[in-house]
Amino acid sequence: MIKITCVVNDVAPLNAGLQSEHGISFWIETPQGIVLFDTAQTAPVLLHNLEQLGLRLQDVSAMALSHAHNDHTGGLGAVLSEKAGLPIYVLPDIFRPRYSFHDGEYKAVGMTLSQKDLEQRAQLKISAAPQEIIPGLWTTGEITERPEAQGSSRHHFVPAEAGWQADAYRDDLSLVLETSQGLVVICGCCHAGLLNTLFHIERHFSGPIIAVLGGTHLLTTDAAGLEHIIAILQERYAPLDLYLNHCTGEHAIQTLWEAFGERVRHCLAGTVVEFKE
Repeated sequence: MIKITCVVNDVAPLNAGLQSEHGISFWIETPQGIVLFDTAQTAPVLLHNLEQLGLRLQDVSAMALSHAHNDHTGGLGAVLSEKAGLPIYVLPDIFRPRYSFHDGEYKAVGMTLSQKDLEQRAQLKISAAPQEIIPGLWTTGEITERPEAQGSSRHHFVPAEAGWQADAYRDDLSLVLETSQGLVVICGCCHAGLLNTLFHIERHFSGPIIAVLGGTHLLTTDAAGLEHIIAILQERYAPLDLYLNHCTGEHAIQTLWEAFGERVRHCLAGTVVEFKE
């Protein structure tokens, strides 16, 4: 059995002893190994929830980072302090400085650890192509073709020679888990766009996509955009189970639930989803 646990999310169930914050982390446990996907925004929340869930960092085989933003990478240093030398799977663009613009000020929101830091403390696995982390669990690699809308924010920028420019999110990846039932997609923020990500996986992997977990950055998607996504999911990916959280947005989750019913679920901190090998 394969077990995916949401360790950290923006929302945690009441009276479960878990903490919440704007961030995300998944624990992916298979007979071939354990992978930590993203490290939340802060070390205290990540470490508290791991302890409450009975999960030990010493058991982790490898890590993957969905992208650079600090709500996904904030606990990275603490993880490496607990277990140095872990393989970490990332895209080449993850070390580009990233900023959020609010109230007339650009604030750094990217990685706080440099590439040099990580090379000294971990085994960096940098590739734009899909990489197999453990048997049956892959990175998507860079999602280069993006005909559909991205999961973008008007506040996200990167510095460029000609001045500030909108972040193109070329550091964004998701994970693809191969199961006996089909492919399971695990997203961090899905800044590349949900549909673009699914189309990319169809081109590079074999088998039906049966489930999507995580943040899909539909928070600011308007009614027409959600209607379009629903139509594509119904046409190309039904039946599809959706375990949604983080940057998906409550309105988007409700709209998807109205279209797909019980196949749409909230993925709160502490949620466990199981799949057959």
